[in-house]
Amino acid sequence: MITQYKIFSLRNNISVEIKRSDRKTIGLEVKPTGEVLARVPKHLSDREIKKFIDVHKKWIIEKVRLVGVRQQKKSTIEFPSFEELSQSERQVVKDRIAERVQYYSVKMDVTYGRISVRDQKTRWGSCSAKGNLNFNYRLCYMPDELLDYVVVHELSHRRYMNHSKEFWCEVETYFPAYRECRKRLRDIAI
Repeated sequence: MITQYKIFSLRNNISVEIKRSDRKTIGLEVKPTGEVLARVPKHLSDREIKKFIDVHKKWIIEKVRLVGVRQQKKSTIEFPSFEELSQSERQVVKDRIAERVQYYSVKMDVTYGRISVRDQKTRWGSCSAKGNLNFNYRLCYMPDELLDYVVVHELSHRRYMNHSKEFWCEVETYFPAYRECRKRLRDIAI
């Protein structure tokens, strides 16, 4: 059973990582790092996997190219290393984020579970189905409006656990400038 498949193009060779699971359909993902992942049903033959990837070869190559362009455009901001932060500095970061979560949760009339601050490599924040909120520690070193946008975004998931039209209306209700902040965050390399 294959675990990787190579796509050859004029500009570069792309390696597609194959992950087998109990799923019923095939899913393709190009991560922000440029890595390509194919999630496939366990029972699918290597021949069927290769055929599927070959059919979607143009899409994969274009997505990888766009990720590269986005990476080149990203501005780099110097953040202190998470490992170098003392316990008291980490607590200051968590307290600042928790204060903004508390402020907006009251304003939005939503509840939440635990707040965690982590050294996340690809996300600014996330919200679990249980209502636990995770935030990237780097947000504390960013302009206030970017932190507030991520807080509102994650708290909006307490009403809508998706990115539907209703979800974005919820975000906009409490943070009208979300589009600009979202764009700014995309242009910052984590």
